[in-house]
Amino acid sequence: MIDYVNSSTEEVAKQLLGKKLIHRIGTKVYSGYITETEAYVGVADEACHTFGGRRTPKVTSMFQIGGTIYIYTMHTHHMLNIVTKEEEDPQAVLIRSIEPAEGIEHMERNRSHIGVQVSNGPGKLTKAMEITKAIDGQNIGDCELFIHEADKKTPLEIAESPRIGIPNKGIWTSALLRYYVKGNPFVSGLPKKDWDKRNYGWS
Repeated sequence: MIDYVNSSTEEVAKQLLGKKLIHRIGTKVYSGYITETEAYVGVADEACHTFGGRRTPKVTSMFQIGGTIYIYTMHTHHMLNIVTKEEEDPQAVLIRSIEPAEGIEHMERNRSHIGVQVSNGPGKLTKAMEITKAIDGQNIGDCELFIHEADKKTPLEIAESPRIGIPNKGIWTSALLRYYVKGNPFVSGLPKKDWDKRNYGWS
């Protein structure tokens, strides 16, 4: 089981890769295997919403116990995060992309796209899976959105890189805090030449 409180945020970000994210809405079930994450490590991290201890109503969930869902909006897109660490130590992991498993036809309809464009980005996956700010502040195990840890895939290799879209943040711009399943097509911006077309990067 992933320990969202006692593990480091970086460890959680890597442990989430390959786990199945499930969202139930009535009789509809959406699911997909997590392929890409980013760690945001709290008050010292200039790219984190809580840098310097910043506290606003929008980031209230970040200050809650690990396992809390934190959803914020960027350019009309919802961004799904899972909070880590103890209360008042505001760190989180951004779920950046998934490889769809269930509800694919509905996801394609929601996104008006097929293939990797359905969910190879943080705003894309939330739209595909109908994840909204309504569940902000709830626990990942206590609502209609949850992680099925037993139903998982194992990455052959976890690649690390700087986070995406983090300019002018000093050392935090280049910090290797983005993790993804190497070769998986459902990773944001991964060139086709780097795709593992046989196994999608899973063992």
